[in-house]
Amino acid sequence: MNFGFIIDNRKCIGCHACTVACKSEHDVPVGVNRTWVKYIEKGEFPDTRRLFSVMRCNHCADAPCVDICPTEALHTRKDGIVDFDDRRCISCKACTQACPYDALYIHPETKTAAKCNYCTHRVDIGLEPACVVVCPEHAIISGDMDNPDTEISKLLAREPVSVRKAEKGTNPKLFYIDGDNASLEPGEAHPDTEYMWSSQSSGVGKYARYAEMRKTSNGSNGLVQIEGRKKPKRVYDAPSKGMLWGWEVSAYILTKAIAAGAFIVPVVASSQAYIIGEVFKQIGAIVAMIFLSITGLLLIKDLGRPDRFLYVLLRPQWKSWLTRGAYIITGYGAALTAWLAASFGGFPQFLPAIEIIGLIFAVLSAVYTAFLFAQAKGRDLWQSPMLGLHMIVHSLMAGLAVFLIAGFFLVINPGIVALFKFAAVGMILIHLVTLAIELVTPHGSEDAHKTVKMITSGKYAREFWIGMVLFGNVLPAALLFYSFDYFIIGAAGLLVLVGLYVAQVIWVKAPQEIALS
Repeated sequence: MNFGFIIDNRKCIGCHACTVACKSEHDVPVGVNRTWVKYIEKGEFPDTRRLFSVMRCNHCADAPCVDICPTEALHTRKDGIVDFDDRRCISCKACTQACPYDALYIHPETKTAAKCNYCTHRVDIGLEPACVVVCPEHAIISGDMDNPDTEISKLLAREPVSVRKAEKGTNPKLFYIDGDNASLEPGEAHPDTEYMWSSQSSGVGKYARYAEMRKTSNGSNGLVQIEGRKKPKRVYDAPSKGMLWGWEVSAYILTKAIAAGAFIVPVVASSQAYIIGEVFKQIGAIVAMIFLSITGLLLIKDLGRPDRFLYVLLRPQWKSWLTRGAYIITGYGAALTAWLAASFGGFPQFLPAIEIIGLIFAVLSAVYTAFLFAQAKGRDLWQSPMLGLHMIVHSLMAGLAVFLIAGFFLVINPGIVALFKFAAVGMILIHLVTLAIELVTPHGSEDAHKTVKMITSGKYAREFWIGMVLFGNVLPAALLFYSFDYFIIGAAGLLVLVGLYVAQVIWVKAPQEIALS
């Protein structure tokens, strides 16, 4: 069996019966929806029309939410339904970033993720989903697509259908007859216009708050003028879910970079015949252990259900890079502990072997988040193949910054300070070059292009150019190049860390500004 849905837009009247039935069947709280109806208006008076599109989980054959879930709370049943077990959910919110269709939400009471589950409790006893039964126009059709005798199979055979975001490769099983691109593509009907319920656009549920009414820049009708024509207007939609990955994620990426770089820099430097004493490795290992511990605490704090954080280790789903990352961090912590024990316990003969293991785990700790972001298919900028390189460079910059700051307190040998100083300048230059390549080269999707434009000339432009580029890269590079004063060198190292944090904030938040539905 292979269950799917068809939405027949020739019949839908936008009555919201499906939304109400779904809320009643599953006790869905106010402000969030498993099924909702989106209204779009097109044309200019008197030649106008209103479009209705039912939005919900697409029950994808290759569901990215299932792959990214670290605890198998999300799973695909044998009948093709993507189901959810909230008893296993740790509320990491990764599934909300992985879903390109904005189908998941965080339940404001249980703090766990939730979505349409095809009314499995009804399907298992031979009934149709509640939304199908209640639809007065029979505009929602469900059933086994692999059975040629079912209505859904016959409709798929004879009617032209469309799906949302086919380019994502998720193989969605929610099909639209007479689907209109203005309704199915989020960017076609501008989400920033005033419309019914737009006062809730700042967030609902866990992030509920009163939002100020915003005025459009070209009049009160909410239409957006583009190239001599008016874009479709969004007049009814589900409220925004808010920024689900916030400062904790940005901070954890930075602390993880410091933890990785603080160990990599002295160990690699000593292996290249530079005069790096054991004390520098000890400083690096101690700093790495401290910031790795902070990373773990930030990861736990970001969970909606921190009481279940051990589920990642005890009930792992191995395709998820959240699971892999948890084991990588644990392995790195074990390697650091072993190195410190051997160094301070008087067993130097074990250090070379431990350092090799530590370097492997340090590099993996630095880079695994890039693979996690790549699994978040809902956010196009995170799909960049350069993200892993950025994170390696960030870790090396962070590690060098640690020793630049340490030089002020410990008055390190000037020759070693010079080594770290010019290495930091080199890494900053590499960072700026890779950043320019990332932003200037064409991107694979319109959403990624919009995100880059938002970063370079839109909402995040000030943080990017002033906070990240100027104060986080150009100014510290200039200070390091021209000064040998320990105080100025330490200040430059601190600026590098500040710039890296601003970079993480921008790269985490900006892609989440793009509407997915």
